[in-house]
Amino acid sequence: MTAVDERPATPASAPRRRPNRVLALLRNSWRQLTSMRTALVLLFLLAIAAIPGSVLPQRGISPEKVNEYFVEHPDLAPRLDQIGAFEVFSSIWFSAIYLLLFTSLIGCITPRLRDHVRALRAKPPAAPKRLDRLPQHTVLAAPAGGTAAIVEVLRRRRWRVTVRGDEVSAEKGYLKESGNLLFHSSLIVVLVGVALGSWYGWHGNRLLVAGAENAFCNTRQQYAEAQLGPQVESGDLPAFCLTLDAFQARFLETGQPEFFNATVSVEEPGQATRTADFSVNSPLRLDGANVYLLGHGYAPIIRYTDRYGRSQTSTTPFLTTGDMGLTSEGLAAFPDANRDPKTGKRDPNLQMAFTGLYLPTAPDSAPYVRSQYPTERNPVLNLVAYRGNLGLDAGIPGSVYQLDQRQVQTGRVKQVGDKLLKQGETWKLDDGSTLEFLGTKRYVTLSVRHDPGSGLLLVACGVLLVGLMGSLFGRRRRVFFRVRPAGSADPASATTTAGSSLVEAGGLPRTDYPGFADEFAQLVAAISGDERSGERAGTEREGSDRAGTREGTE
Repeated sequence: MTAVDERPATPASAPRRRPNRVLALLRNSWRQLTSMRTALVLLFLLAIAAIPGSVLPQRGISPEKVNEYFVEHPDLAPRLDQIGAFEVFSSIWFSAIYLLLFTSLIGCITPRLRDHVRALRAKPPAAPKRLDRLPQHTVLAAPAGGTAAIVEVLRRRRWRVTVRGDEVSAEKGYLKESGNLLFHSSLIVVLVGVALGSWYGWHGNRLLVAGAENAFCNTRQQYAEAQLGPQVESGDLPAFCLTLDAFQARFLETGQPEFFNATVSVEEPGQATRTADFSVNSPLRLDGANVYLLGHGYAPIIRYTDRYGRSQTSTTPFLTTGDMGLTSEGLAAFPDANRDPKTGKRDPNLQMAFTGLYLPTAPDSAPYVRSQYPTERNPVLNLVAYRGNLGLDAGIPGSVYQLDQRQVQTGRVKQVGDKLLKQGETWKLDDGSTLEFLGTKRYVTLSVRHDPGSGLLLVACGVLLVGLMGSLFGRRRRVFFRVRPAGSADPASATTTAGSSLVEAGGLPRTDYPGFADEFAQLVAAISGDERSGERAGTEREGSDRAGTREGTE
């Protein structure tokens, strides 16, 4: 007799469901991205990525320093430029970390915020059956008012209270989680403010020499360097003009700066011309833009008279070399010099250029290469003269502060002399032309900026600090009280009490809180009406040896 398999047959036509691997991969990736650990890692990476922006010069802040870095590091600078090291905060890799952190914070905070709102709306949980197993526990005589008296004391101390028959549950310390969420939400607002400034903001740098003939109007063409956000057009720039009237600077005897102040004339559409002062820490605030004072220097006034007797005057800013004495170097070019008055033609091989150093306070003896003090106590102009084709007609962009060394190396430009000039002195060159050092004018380096997200950033940073304080100092804890009538059994000792009613109290901290024993003792003393005994009991820290290993009994 053969055995018969009575198991039901599986239909051959019923296919097995296979999990969608793509959806599973996306779901797991989203969970990993929105975890708090990933947010912390991204925040750490963002801090590391910002380091090059503070170590290396940035084009948006100081393009002159970037040019100097290229001169000092000709091999390394192009490689750093390829990865955006001189424009860190607008680079692709920095933006990628920024957007990932933004997404991670939103995905991490949203469920926590939902759970926190539910916890705030929910009532405190019911008291556990065995209060004696909580970290803090005691039994005291019931107050005259019973549960009503207990509730009054708790609410006076700002506890959230719920009464369930003869039991009172109370909790406190939601400020910790509220501050934590407020802190992380403020981080998101900070990122939004940075994004607004990047998309709708703009900035430009301008070197402004004193004098009405050097007035500056807010157009993109008049900036030495300008960067507009993706949502900003050139026509969106606010209309205003600035003229540098005066610049005052005070220095200590050591050469350290003490005070800077620039006085400008401001012209805005529909308004009368006004005079305004601003300094390093007090920018000039205009409608739609802020003007910041970044630096200052000297612009030597040079008058060159060519071999035909035609004079040209140049007021050329000399850039400071970075030393405390404001030693400056620059270039004064005269491409239209030596034009033949008979034919009106210009010989490009007779163009003139003068490079050199300006020392506001020159030393008493050679070498004259470094100023001893930033103000003009002994001004000296150390010049080198060049004659030839300066290469300005080739249409190749070049620096207006340095001579094109390629023209010198190929022999198109030759050195024809050098001279140390004091103010008012004249230098006669080999072809009969002359150069006179007339004096100097002051100039300032300005940064004109508009950041629509700056106000939002300020508010978000203030709220962030408030949330951080709440997160650090908030302590969540719970207490429970159960009123037991006279003659009831004591669950801790299995004995029977007689006489008046008793109150069994228990409490536990939900977070690390070393001072909870003191607070619990004071709370019990307030309910029993004996504040002093509560203070003594707090110092003894009853039940502190009962760790939070049994918190699950709540």
